[in-house]
Amino acid sequence: MPQHATLLGETPLAIDSQDVSVEVGQSVICRIGKPIYAASQINDAPRVSNYSNERARAAGLLATDTNSFTAALIGRSPQMLHLHSLIKRIAPTDSSTLIMGATGTGKELVARAIHQQSARCHAPFIDINCSAIPDTLFEAEFFGHQRGSFTGAHETRRGLLEAAAGGTLFLDEVDALSLSAQAKLLRVLQERQVRRVGGRENISLNVRIISASNHNLQNAVASGAFRADLLFRLRVVPLHLPELHERGEEDLRLLIQHFLHKHAERNGVRQRHFAPGVRQVLMAHRWPGNVRELENVIEYALAIGTGEELTVNDLPSELLEKATKGPDLLEDIFARKASLAEIERCYILFMLESFGGNQLKAAEALGIDRRTLYRKLKAYHPSIH
Repeated sequence: MPQHATLLGETPLAIDSQDVSVEVGQSVICRIGKPIYAASQINDAPRVSNYSNERARAAGLLATDTNSFTAALIGRSPQMLHLHSLIKRIAPTDSSTLIMGATGTGKELVARAIHQQSARCHAPFIDINCSAIPDTLFEAEFFGHQRGSFTGAHETRRGLLEAAAGGTLFLDEVDALSLSAQAKLLRVLQERQVRRVGGRENISLNVRIISASNHNLQNAVASGAFRADLLFRLRVVPLHLPELHERGEEDLRLLIQHFLHKHAERNGVRQRHFAPGVRQVLMAHRWPGNVRELENVIEYALAIGTGEELTVNDLPSELLEKATKGPDLLEDIFARKASLAEIERCYILFMLESFGGNQLKAAEALGIDRRTLYRKLKAYHPSIH
C-alpha cells in the first residue's frame, strides 16, 4: 500500500509504504523509492498531513541537530574518523559528490550527513532510487511536465530537480540510469536549467547533486555502460566508504551495542546482550552485506531469542554454518597479523562457542582447568559471573 507525500505543497508523489516524506517548516527530507507510479496515479493521490517536528523526531526521521547524521556513522576506526573529517570539509561547498561503496556501507547516511551540515540543510533533501525509475518516465519525473503534455498529465507538476530547489538531490544507484537518461541529466547539470515536458521556458536550477553507486563507474565507462563526461560532472569530490570487515573489531563492537540499544528502545523493552561466545562468532564473520547485514542479524536474534542473554542458537543458520567451518576466523587472524594473546583469546572463545558455552567441556578440550578458563574469560569480559 503506497503512502503519499507532498513536496513543498505541490502535487503529491506516490511512494513505497516503507518510504516517507517529512516536511518541517521549509525543510523537506524525502525519499523517493520503488515503485514510482504513473502521472495519472500521482495526480489522483490523496493529500496527507505532514509530520509535526515532535512526531518526526520521535520516529527517528528528523535530525535534532546538524551533527545527528554524522553521529549515526558510528565508528572510531581510522577509516571512519577520516570519513567524518571529509564530510565536515566538503559539506559547506556545493561540489558534486560521488559516494562509492559496497552494499550496506551507509551511502545514504553519508549523503544526509553532508546535506545536514551544509547551508542547504533547511531546504529539501530528496533521495531517488534511480533503478526504480523506468526510462519512459525519466523526463516527467526529473524535469516535470505541463498539463496536457501527455496522456494522464491532468495538471502541471514540478519535477524532482525543481522540487529540490535550494537543497540536495541524492541519486542512489546512479549507474542504473540508461545512456539516454544519462545524456539528458548531463545537459541539465551543464546548463543548470531544466525544461518541463511540454513546456517552452527554461527554469534555472539551484540544487546540489550527490550520487552513489556500489559499482566501479570507471569500469562502467570502459565497458560503455556509463558516460565519461557525466562521471566527471558527478565525481568532483569522490568518497570511498570502507567495508565493515576493514574497520576493525572496535567499530564492530560499537555497532553491535548501538543496534541492541536501538531495537530495545524502538520496541520499548529492556536491552539484552550477547553471550561472549556469540560475540566472537560475530567478530569472525566477514559481513559481505556490511552494516545492513549486521543490523539484520541482530534484529533476527532479538526476535528469535527469549532470554536476557542471546545465545548462538539465536543467530541465523547461515551465519552458524560459516562459523562452524572456522576458516573465516583463521583468515581474519592472519589478515590482522594478530598478536599471540589475541590468537589465544580468539581460539578460547571459539572453543567455548563450539561446546555451546559449556566451560567444563571447553576447558577439557583446551587442556586447561576450569578455573584458568574462567579467569581468562573474566579478563576478556568483566561482566562474566
